Amino acid sequence: MLELAGITLRRGPKLLLQGADLRVHPGHKVGLTGANGCGKSSLFALLRGELQPDAGAVSVPPDWTIAHVAQQTPGGERPAIELVMDGDTQLREVERRLAAAEAAGHGVQQAALHGQLEAIGGYTAESRAARLLHGLGFAVGEERRPVSSYSGGWRMRLALAQALMCRSDLLLLDEPTNHLDLDAVIWLEGWLKAYPGTLLLISHDRDFLDAVVERICHMERQGLKVYTGGYSAFERQRAEHLAQQQAAHERQQREVAHMRAFVDRFRAKATKARQAQSRLKALERMELIAPAHVDSPFRFSFRAPQAKPDPLLRLEDIRAGYGDTRVLEGIGMSLRPDDRIALLGPNGAGKSTLIKLLAGLLEPRSGRREAGQGLAIGYFAQHQVDQLDPDASALKHLERLEAAAAQPGGKPATEQQLRDFLGGFGFHGDRATEPVKPFSGGEKARLALALIVWQRPNLLLLDEPTNQLDLDMRLELSEALPGFDGAMVLVSPDRQPDSYTHHRDHENPEGRAEPFDGSLDDYPAWLAARNKAQAQPQAGAVADAAGVRPEGESTATPPNNAGDVAASRKDQRRREAEQRARLQPAKKRVTQLEADVERLTTERDALEGALADSSLYAEDAKPRLLTLLADKQRIDAELEQAEADWLDAAAELEALQQPD
Repeated sequence: MLELAGITLRRGPKLLLQGADLRVHPGHKVGLTGANGCGKSSLFALLRGELQPDAGAVSVPPDWTIAHVAQQTPGGERPAIELVMDGDTQLREVERRLAAAEAAGHGVQQAALHGQLEAIGGYTAESRAARLLHGLGFAVGEERRPVSSYSGGWRMRLALAQALMCRSDLLLLDEPTNHLDLDAVIWLEGWLKAYPGTLLLISHDRDFLDAVVERICHMERQGLKVYTGGYSAFERQRAEHLAQQQAAHERQQREVAHMRAFVDRFRAKATKARQAQSRLKALERMELIAPAHVDSPFRFSFRAPQAKPDPLLRLEDIRAGYGDTRVLEGIGMSLRPDDRIALLGPNGAGKSTLIKLLAGLLEPRSGRREAGQGLAIGYFAQHQVDQLDPDASALKHLERLEAAAAQPGGKPATEQQLRDFLGGFGFHGDRATEPVKPFSGGEKARLALALIVWQRPNLLLLDEPTNQLDLDMRLELSEALPGFDGAMVLVSPDRQPDSYTHHRDHENPEGRAEPFDGSLDDYPAWLAARNKAQAQPQAGAVADAAGVRPEGESTATPPNNAGDVAASRKDQRRREAEQRARLQPAKKRVTQLEADVERLTTERDALEGALADSSLYAEDAKPRLLTLLADKQRIDAELEQAEADWLDAAAELEALQQPD
């Protein structure tokens, strides 16, 4: 079991954790959330032994292998698949010893090592690495390309594949979806759900967290608090907890005010002096309940555009690419002021290229781009962060924009108006006047977004806008965008923005943009169906590219006889029916235990709320207090047992679902 006990951690003068406790049992999948800068990545460094706590103890089982994504991916001319296979350190160690035994001519040792290689799946390791690469978006055949030929974003995918290749007991993933398209995110969800080890996951993607984790560890106010369930359950439980805390705080404040009034009124009267002193001592002993506090400093909305031409922008029969590479062909679209478009498709399909065409940053090779009079584009991409002046403050950036847009005789915005606007993006007080150079990536992304909002665009082009935004800012952006009075084109691996891109979705297959008839919630099912349809003709190509055949697959030509195909389908349906019948009792037990955990969690939270009532601690309320404490102890024990049974049942169901 992984355990943190009484941890205090500082980075420079900043206190990140104080007296924090955390226990994570083997096999648990935990999402780590909190505001940017609260110390999530530092906590990972603490678990890896790269940082030492200022106080407290970190306990990780000594036999656990910890895997994480390397921040620096080496270059060189090695094939990408070899770099990924390096993640399996046990495999590489056996291979090293086998090479030494062969060089020394030790036959018996060679035989033993070949047995070890067989036992750890060494002969299928290359196939396993190839499947990881293809799941993360690498095309068939690309696994043999040298690492140096890949860009930074693709190298981060290689580093992620290397971490997944590791035979780990504990997997630490810090924003693994940042460089992935939606197809790869959906694949990674499935891989992580089947991962048998312990997972700690930092992510700002609530849908990804809901799909993968069963607990949320939230970092705030130098502490760690664990909630049962995914991110949606965490939000609900936290809201309930904050409401209970606020109610308890208000009750206590009323009691404190009453006791102080009694002391002030009667402390000078001899007949009441003893009671007054008793209440004064009670006040001194009382542990004050803090008022509820939510760390969400973001509040903004889009200002109305100054013009709304219709159409805003038209593309007619566009061809585009880079150098000798064709990326898009036959693109035609017309954007109207109320359009909401999400661009879907794997990396390399041309989504960012299409965004650049719309923004006017890329000239088409043929075709026509026609902008409406008064078109005002707000283009947000990660490179926008690089265009910030590192020596200027957030306020100075906004003042420059205001000066550039000033009209003769117009009334410029006041400094207070600019400060109020920046405050909605979390830049308060002195933070608004500090140079942006030391800002975190998330803070710079927020500032870049603020500058776009200030310019009142009528066409928003958002190329993965949420990569560096924390959950609170993502939520605020999702709430602000439906109120935007203009057109929007969005590229994002998230599914949360579906609520404001419901008008049209576009799938980009093989350089073309075609309407996708469905919402982002429908896309995973559509993608699974497409991949299933493509699986058979591609299986041989994938295996050949990796230098192996899938396990159990024959190299013989598949039969073309229609009767054989029909019989095969009948057998498949029979096997599926048998599998469903076999899984039904296990699924029913998991569902029942999940309901038990949820019911007991609700009862526990209700008891904790009741125990927060200060009136319980009066002498005459002692019997009720003892009853509640006994109930709390009983519920805690039942909940712990239910959670353990639930995990065992889920593991049993997962084992049954594995192919024979």
